[in-house]
Formats: sequence, structure tokens, C-alpha cells
Amino acid sequence: MANAKFTTPQGTSLEISGTPEEIQKFLKIYESSTISTTSTNPNPKNIKSPAKKIKSEGSKPKSENILLEIVNKIKDCDEAKEIEENILDRNSQVDKVLLPLYVIHEYLNEDVALQSGEISKITGDLGILIKQPNVSRILSETASRYVMGDKVRKPRQPVKYKLNRKGQKYIKGVITGKQDV
Repeated sequence: MANAKFTTPQGTSLEISGTPEEIQKFLKIYESSTISTTSTNPNPKNIKSPAKKIKSEGSKPKSENILLEIVNKIKDCDEAKEIEENILDRNSQVDKVLLPLYVIHEYLNEDVALQSGEISKITGDLGILIKQPNVSRILSETASRYVMGDKVRKPRQPVKYKLNRKGQKYIKGVITGKQDV
């Protein structure tokens, strides 16, 4: 459950509890109603957007738990030694970016997909910092044949990625050392 606090342009303080999606939906509705009711205001420079004053507390706990679970699974799964030798100790960033997606497919719920920022956090937690723009570039270029996104890439629109069949075969081959791609 996330909490948000903001002050309206009239000075009223509001506190909302709910999921991040519910809070965002409320803010969109509130902003659109504020714009339509204040559009007749002769001095629009004094209008302040309530979205700028939001203080979110405890957002994305579910996402953080999944990321932590993925990191822990990488460290103590049956293939941990092979993963360390054949992926983490080598230079291939593509393999390191695909690793969290492989762990989701192999050990966790396959309904989970990851964004480039989440993959960056996971690699950072593993001690291999790959910044989010680099992860995004790798997923859209070099590793594009191994992953599938939930939508077409557009600027500033996050895409959630999963491994495809070719990606599963590729990363399994890298881990076992029998890579034939």
C-alpha cells in the first residue's frame, strides 16, 4: 500500500492510500478536473500542479521483493557455480543482462517480466553495475533476438521483457558451457 500527500492550489492538504496505480489514476482525474475548472482563471501562472508535491511512501514493495528474490535465486540456485564461472566472471554484458530473465523463466513465475531499470538494479546487486541506458540498448540491439517485449518500444515508454525460446536455449548453453549459437 502506498501513501501520497499533496496540497491543492486552494491550500487543502490531502492524504491518499492505495496502490501506486490507484494513486496515479486519482491524480490524473484530479488534474484534469482542476485544469477544466481553473481554465477560466484570469491568472493561470498561480496554478500549481499537485503532482509536483507528491511524497510517495513505500511504493513498489512487491517489485522490490521480486528483484531481491531474483538476486537471491541467482546466488543459491542449483546452477550458481556455473552461472558465476560462465556469466558473472566473464565480460559479456549480453549474458549478464539475460541472466535475470533466465532465472525468472527457470525458477520463478513465468508471468513476471522485467524492465531495463529492474535488470540494471539486479546486476548492480550482483556486483556488476550495468547502467539502465546500457541495459536498454543491449535489449533493443544485441539481445533483441533473445527477448520479447510486451509492446513496441517508444521513447520514455517502459517495455517489460521476457526470454523467448531462442534466448532460453542460448543462455542455458552459456551456463552449461555448451554454447552453439
